[in-house]
Amino acid sequence: QVQLVESGGGLVQAGGSLRLSCAASGRTFSSYAMAWFRQAPGKERDFVVVISRSGSSTYYADSVKGRFTISKDIVQNTVYLQMNSLKPEDTAVYYCAASAASTPRYTPISPYEYHYWGQGTQVTVSS
Repeated sequence: QVQLVESGGGLVQAGGSLRLSCAASGRTFSSYAMAWFRQAPGKERDFVVVISRSGSSTYYADSVKGRFTISKDIVQNTVYLQMNSLKPEDTAVYYCAASAASTPRYTPISPYEYHYWGQGTQVTVSS
């Protein structure tokens, strides 16, 4: 069992930056691939980025590649999402998720492969 708590969301102007945090507690942090998903009003939950259990592999959605960066701190049991050059279309509730990935470098992108979810944090980008 693992508990996830996101923080760092807020209101920012287009072109600005935010850093989201996801604090994990419970089972060993390194047992999970960690990802960020987002969901805009009236839309499905979309994959944003994932980092593997080992931390050696990442995979980004095309829409955020080059602007967002995922990282994790094993000592702090925290995953971060640095978001730069934000656009109004990045507005959504951002969710942190954990997957008991089968191999250390596996990077699952389907929400059905994630077993644990945080409560979400709102990111609003104004134009």
